[in-house]
Amino acid sequence: MITLRTLLLLGRVSNLPTVWSNCLAGWLLGGGDWRSLAHDWQPPALLGLGATLLYVGGMFLNDACDAGFDRAHRRERPIPSGAISEVAVWRIAIGLLGGGMLCLALFGASTALLALALFNCILAYDFLHKRIAWSPILMAICRLLLYLVAASTAQGVNGTTLWSALALTAYITGLSYVAKRETVPGVIRFWPCALLALPIPLALLLNDGAQQRNALILSAVLALWATRSLRGTFWSAERNIGATVSGLLAGIVWVDLLAVCFVPPPVGAAFLALFLLALIAQRFVPAT
Repeated sequence: MITLRTLLLLGRVSNLPTVWSNCLAGWLLGGGDWRSLAHDWQPPALLGLGATLLYVGGMFLNDACDAGFDRAHRRERPIPSGAISEVAVWRIAIGLLGGGMLCLALFGASTALLALALFNCILAYDFLHKRIAWSPILMAICRLLLYLVAASTAQGVNGTTLWSALALTAYITGLSYVAKRETVPGVIRFWPCALLALPIPLALLLNDGAQQRNALILSAVLALWATRSLRGTFWSAERNIGATVSGLLAGIVWVDLLAVCFVPPPVGAAFLALFLLALIAQRFVPAT
């Protein structure tokens, strides 16, 4: 019998708050009006549902593709441990990915095309990430495309959306580089981790006046959180890459909030709630 915990582990659901944070940030950057959420919440909710299904489906597919590797190196994962069959994981993954595509296609042609690009990037990552050294870039492009999908459901993709998406791409690339070292032996170099800081100068360049103060404060928060997370890998007597990756994953929410530092306090509080939810969820379901 398949347990709920098995499904939660396969879906890596503790990372979902960062997916929702990406959706909210992308939607706001695309011209979404937060004041309309009280009476017109259905489109953002459909966006969140579609993104959730694509993410969880992609995670199921990831385990299906990695079944052989996990049998040799990670026997605690659901498939090699016998908690669920490989065939069942394939079927669930296909169903979730199809459902996510259907939800996003309802927004129209532009969103459907961007969602299709995201879908293909998910497939490429899942099938290739154990075979290529530059798989962190594929993971980062997935998040970039999620920003663009979200923006397309509002008024559309604009220059600020693109720059912010590229900053997020840099952060995810640095994060994914560290994450890859959990299962791939070798020296962990620090320079790719410098990509984690790229959202900071961009936010300071894009914001001026009253908003620059917000950008400075949030930049400091992101820098401190990233440094705290990296400590377990680079500045600790006992290396703990898993803790570093989990912390950096939760930090995606800070990157998103930095991208939309113009939002009023109630919306900022929503991002903070998503950050806390990610940390709480990681206590029950591992993020990696």
